Order: sequence, then structure tokens, then C-alpha cells
Amino acid sequence: MKYSFRFVIVAAIFVSCLITANIIAIKVISAGPFIFPAAIVIFPISYIFGDILTEVYGYRLARKIIWLGFACNLLFVFFAWIGQILPPASFWEGQTAYKSILGNTPRLLAASFVGYLVGEFINSFVLAKMKILTKGRWLWSRTIGSTVAGQALDTSLFIIIAYFGTSSFVPNMILFHWLAKVLIESAATPFTYLLVNSLKKRESIDTYDYRTKFNPFLVTD
Repeated sequence: MKYSFRFVIVAAIFVSCLITANIIAIKVISAGPFIFPAAIVIFPISYIFGDILTEVYGYRLARKIIWLGFACNLLFVFFAWIGQILPPASFWEGQTAYKSILGNTPRLLAASFVGYLVGEFINSFVLAKMKILTKGRWLWSRTIGSTVAGQALDTSLFIIIAYFGTSSFVPNMILFHWLAKVLIESAATPFTYLLVNSLKKRESIDTYDYRTKFNPFLVTD
């Protein structure tokens, strides 16, 4: 199958947002009384482009890109680990900082991977089904509705797996993080409309998943 340049750009942005979010998530920022990882502003963008993939190109292609994002992130983690274990030069003083930023613990990695896969597939599934239900109308209801479901699972799984049983675990973290992500993507709805309408026009495509098999593991479907 031949993929357009526009499709490749959307897929590249989606994957780049995923990898970037996992790198900058180590930094903690404050917004008034609330504490968030710096990636709070990146994850919603990945969901926006995930919505665009499903809305324009359909669940089948979105499924492939979700798995591509997973593979790219896994590859990045592997090479970052290789960089960590390589012996540092005697004059280099950044080994501790490198390990602190890029040396994710197995628990955090598992939380990130599980949350990502479940959240993205639920997001894509809900959007595709809602598109059929609404007969292609009310795009805002699909982008926001799918985000509400996908981000709820993504955020819940990540925080529970990463922090449950530790002093850092606060149940309200799930609610605050989920609300922040949903609000950011909701605010970006006009931007999503602009990109979706432009791509549909330029690609001459508007995919409906009437006969799609929604098994997330059927990457060759």
C-alpha cells in the first residue's frame, strides 16, 4: 500500500510526541497548587494526532501507527540504556544526570507502555465507533469523547502501576492529570478541525470503519 506524504507527516508527529513525552516526563512542574509532569502538555498532542489518524485514515492504519510508536519508544529506551552502561570518559561529569533523566526504572517503563497501548487503542476504537454512530457529524463529540475514555485508562493505569504502594501515590493524581489532559485537548478542538478538514480535502479520503476488525493485534488486517 502506498502512503501519502501527509500521512507520513502525521504519523511522524504522533511518534515524536510519544517519545518526547517520555523523556520530559521526568521534570515536575507546578500549576498553582497542582503538580504535573512536564509531559502534561505533550500527551494531549499525541492524542490529537491519534484522533486525526483514525478520523481521516481509519482504525486499520491508526492501529499500525500505534504499534509503530510502541516499537520506536522501545527502541529508544534500549539505546538509552546502552548509552547509560557504556563507560563514561574520565573528564565527563554528566553520568549521574544522564541516568537520572534517561535511566527509567522497569516499573515506570511498564506503566508507560501499558498505559500508552491501552489508552491509544481505546481512544481509536471509541472514535471510530462514534463516527459510525454519528454518521460523520459532530467531530468535536468524537475527539473529546474518545479522549475522555482513552486518557482515563491511560492515566489511571500509568499512575497505579508506577506509584501504587509508594509514598508518591495520591489517588487524586489520576483525577487531576486526566482533567488537565482532557481540557488541553478540548481547547485544541479548533486546531483539530482545521487539520482534519484540510487532510480530508487534500487526500480525498474520509474513512468509515464499517467492516473493520478491531482486534488491536491484527496489524496486517
